[in-house]
Amino acid sequence: MSSTIFALASGPGRAAIAVLRISGPKASQVLRALIGPLPPPRHARLARFRDPETNETLDQGLALWFPSPQSYTGEDMAELHLHGGRAVVAGLISVLSRLPDLRPAEPGEFSRRAFLNAKLDLTEVEAIGDLVDAETEAQRRQALRQLEGEFGRQIEAWRDRLVRSLAHMEAAIDFAEDDPSISADKLRADMEKLDREISECLKDNRRGERLREGFSVAILGPPNGGKSSLLNRLAGREAAIVSERAGTTRDVIEVHLDLAGLPVILADTAGLRETSDEIESEGVRRALQRADSADLRLLVLEALKVSAIDSISKQVVAESKRNAGSPIIVVVNKCDLVSDVDKTINNIRDLLNGKNFPVIPVSALTGGGILDLLNALERTAFESLAGGPSAITRARHRAGLEECAAALARFAHAKEPELAAEDLRLAARALGRITGRVDVEDLLDVIFRDFCIGK
Repeated sequence: MSSTIFALASGPGRAAIAVLRISGPKASQVLRALIGPLPPPRHARLARFRDPETNETLDQGLALWFPSPQSYTGEDMAELHLHGGRAVVAGLISVLSRLPDLRPAEPGEFSRRAFLNAKLDLTEVEAIGDLVDAETEAQRRQALRQLEGEFGRQIEAWRDRLVRSLAHMEAAIDFAEDDPSISADKLRADMEKLDREISECLKDNRRGERLREGFSVAILGPPNGGKSSLLNRLAGREAAIVSERAGTTRDVIEVHLDLAGLPVILADTAGLRETSDEIESEGVRRALQRADSADLRLLVLEALKVSAIDSISKQVVAESKRNAGSPIIVVVNKCDLVSDVDKTINNIRDLLNGKNFPVIPVSALTGGGILDLLNALERTAFESLAGGPSAITRARHRAGLEECAAALARFAHAKEPELAAEDLRLAARALGRITGRVDVEDLLDVIFRDFCIGK
């Protein structure tokens, strides 16, 4: 971090305002070269940005100065707020590129420096990316909670308890003769309580990860049932090719929706049928694979061909009924072409041998029943993500907590104090990797403070 970096912090392209960031030990020299005397810390000042070589005015805007350590990165840092025209931005970047000891920032380098300078932990760094990528209100709220440090503070509180217990355990091993009251038995109650807290956190039905990644819906069914037309109707645009020719959809086509603040990913898949065509067979395989990983399946059947439901469609329903797959909604398309919709629905229930899943009649052509389907999707997504906010938003977090819980389980049954201490050390390290705070000095500090070794 000895170099000074710069980058465009706002989006590329034409805009009213653009923001350039500069961070590093030479940030103050760079800012003086552009505007002259530095503005007061954390105060915006109107300034002319000049080329230091020619003294030509490049633009007029606001300059801000953030001296270390009170800055986003923890280093000396400056921000230039200028007009967002392409020529203006290109002119400033060209000047900055020519200045000595200054280089363009690498992707994520400002946040990386903030982490290395202990301004952010890893969970907060990840939350910044989630907040930038958030497409719905629910995703924004979740990312903001994590950015505010809610999850990181919980992890650090658990880790502090582990480090303290480990320090006592090490003391019990080394100084048991001096103080026989120090023993592993006295630590087990607190560690059992900690294990229960972590286990409870893990029982969240993966709500945080599913909310961050999006509630996945696979649209399945026989060829020419109207899956692609239904996808286009739900998306409100022509996202998939629609053709009377069977087998037009060969690969998975995704569309992202915002349903009442929840991110929903609709995936149109290849028609399910037995086929000798090598490419179409691969499409069917991918469709079934997508169904296996989906949070919800929409089985689209054609109202005029109810009696022709094939074995693959019946298998999809049977798996969901056995709870081997995800929940299912049967969508009866082209209901505008039948005279008795209720009879058609009853026939489908009889053929699929099921009354415990919704059957919704729609017409992708006219839009009939689409609102009912959207409401059903919304309810299912809410039910899947119900239970309050989840702290875990990434597989990395879950893996760290599971590793910690496994180490605590071993600790509970460890016969030798040395092995018990090692399990506590591994548990603390697993939590430390979640936030990026893995430091043996923490353990040494606790040992010296609590036990006064050498007194």
